[in-house]
Amino acid sequence: MYPTTLTQLARANPFSAPLFTLQQVEEPKQSSVKNGHTTRRLAAAAVAEEDSCEFGSAKYFILCGFGGILSCGTTHTAVVPLDLVKCRMQVDPAKYKSIFNGFSVTIREDGMRGLAKGWAPTFIGYSMQGLCKFGFYEVFKILYSDLLGEENTYMWRTSLYLAASASAEFFADIALAPMEACKVRIQTQPGYANTLRECAPKMYAEEGLWAFYKGVVPLWMRQIPYTMMKFACFERTVEALYKYVVPKPRSECSKGEQLVVTFVAGYIAGVFCAIVSHPADSVVSVLNKEKGSTALQVLKRLGPKGVWKGLFARIIMIGTLTALQWFIYDSVKVYFRLPRPPPPEMPESLKKKLGLTE
Repeated sequence: MYPTTLTQLARANPFSAPLFTLQQVEEPKQSSVKNGHTTRRLAAAAVAEEDSCEFGSAKYFILCGFGGILSCGTTHTAVVPLDLVKCRMQVDPAKYKSIFNGFSVTIREDGMRGLAKGWAPTFIGYSMQGLCKFGFYEVFKILYSDLLGEENTYMWRTSLYLAASASAEFFADIALAPMEACKVRIQTQPGYANTLRECAPKMYAEEGLWAFYKGVVPLWMRQIPYTMMKFACFERTVEALYKYVVPKPRSECSKGEQLVVTFVAGYIAGVFCAIVSHPADSVVSVLNKEKGSTALQVLKRLGPKGVWKGLFARIIMIGTLTALQWFIYDSVKVYFRLPRPPPPEMPESLKKKLGLTE
């Protein structure tokens, strides 16, 4: 009933979540027949009876989506003050000259409560984005794997995960766009609206439904490269840390030690995520502030230098977000005892083709 290709190849998956690693149990490989197909049971799957659901089941996808809601909604809401200053630096660099200056000007004009402007659309929008990003990522990962077949999944596994994350983010940004538009309008146009309840009806009355989706293309430009980098760079960094920095194998590390590695890898990945997506983020901020402008017009007006305004603030924000998101998402998987296959190994059929076995 459920796809088997990715499960069989999960042993070589460089995108396997690294937070908590089960101790490997040396047992002989077993096989069983299910629905007419032979399903390999690997040694590391000896604890499969403890999983709360089957890999690729509806419950599995739903709980992954729930993990995405918690990981994205809570973390983005927690850094709203930094996001507010970053957006204001992008749209009004003459007034908000730096991070510290931006905070002082905002507090002087709006008080401490002014730093929380836009928290409601941030929480709702990024919760919906997290649901689609992580939930659809798991769906597309299995779907593309079954389309490719066992051998191609192994040979092109990195490209498969990049494609799955990009596909998931495409839909995630459609879910995010309305709330992102409201958030930027609240944060960058003083006096326009102070709450989501004020902002959304006003935007609809002035510009119609298009007001909420005119920033979706710049969002794709910003978020799709960001998400692809987020998954790829994070997992490769984890591998490098365990190989070159951590003095013992991951299976011998305590949960606390693994948490440190996860956070460091997430922060490093977040730096690269911020860099590749920042120009599009600047366009989104300006576009949602102005009426009647297009993404191309905003890009031309900002110029090569203007699109990098607020980069340092975004590096701090995205680095923290990425680290915390992986922490929360993996914690949800562990808490609900979701299947977490170990890394993939080369299929026997491919070994024979390459002459690695007789």
